[in-house]
Amino acid sequence: MKKIVIIGASSGMGYQMAADFAAAGCRVGIAARREQPLKTLKEQYPQNIEYLTLDVTSKDAVERFQNLIELIDGMDILIYASGCGWQNLELDATKDARTVAVNVGGFTTILTAAYKYFRDTANVSRGRIAAITSVAGAKGIGRSAVYSASKRYQWTFLQALDQLAHTQHVNVGITDIRPGFVNTELLGDHTPYPMEMSVAYAAKKIELAVLRGRRVAYIDSRWRIVADIMKLIPNPLWPHLSFRF
Repeated sequence: MKKIVIIGASSGMGYQMAADFAAAGCRVGIAARREQPLKTLKEQYPQNIEYLTLDVTSKDAVERFQNLIELIDGMDILIYASGCGWQNLELDATKDARTVAVNVGGFTTILTAAYKYFRDTANVSRGRIAAITSVAGAKGIGRSAVYSASKRYQWTFLQALDQLAHTQHVNVGITDIRPGFVNTELLGDHTPYPMEMSVAYAAKKIELAVLRGRRVAYIDSRWRIVADIMKLIPNPLWPHLSFRF
């Protein structure tokens, strides 16, 4: 039985994956700031789910994360699904500060704690740290400047953790999940975006990528093409383009 911890399980893909893994018989520890959605999942799968409220930006985030691992008697896989961001044409400082706090600070705090857990635990089977980043990390996007920059940071941090694990012989694999548009609360009220995916569709793709041990997985394959094209656009040309992210 896999023991899976999901941070950011109160909505969207994190919520869907928690339900899917619990239904499949996994032992799932879930956490988020909002308690009610976590309680709902616990009521649906009382034997397979344990939960704690957790704010990844709080001082006790690592302690509560460790407590959640203890609740399910260990951890084979961490899935970091927490995140925030806005289209912020006005460069509102409050929004940008929150994005950095969650997508950089909280992300680093939890993934570092997970890495140390696998480093310090004599696990026979390989552990896995998976995080939902974004296609937006491919290039700096003007209307979501801090969000896209934070996602690039996440790409780089995961790459660094992977190298560190090999250097230190830590038995953990790293998975970078890079979705395109998914119909979650993050998008807010909107008309459908190009190639927008449902939460259920994206969650299934992510689950497969994590269980198969993919290093980098675009969700779905169409978005790999988009990201590759974005990377190929010359820097002098980039400022003249506009993207609806």
